[in-house]
Amino acid sequence: MSDMQDPVEVSLAQRVIAVLWPSFLTAGLATVLLFTWIDPAELALYVPGAEGVTRMGAYSAGFFSLWAITAVSSALTIYFGRPAGR
Repeated sequence: MSDMQDPVEVSLAQRVIAVLWPSFLTAGLATVLLFTWIDPAELALYVPGAEGVTRMGAYSAGFFSLWAITAVSSALTIYFGRPAGR
């Protein structure tokens, strides 16, 4: 018998972590790369309404935005990778 679990038996917590953990790591790397090229202090020059945003605020907003985008990507990969009928 195989040691692999049936995908139906995987708990909800394991599925959530399978989406959030890789997307967290990817968002962290993407944030580093993004803010290597973009200085958050210069955002006020190009983005209307960003005059009062601090560097930490820009880093945080950028990270959480990238995390949301990569989490959706990971979730869609898992969703569309399921066998038919599940």
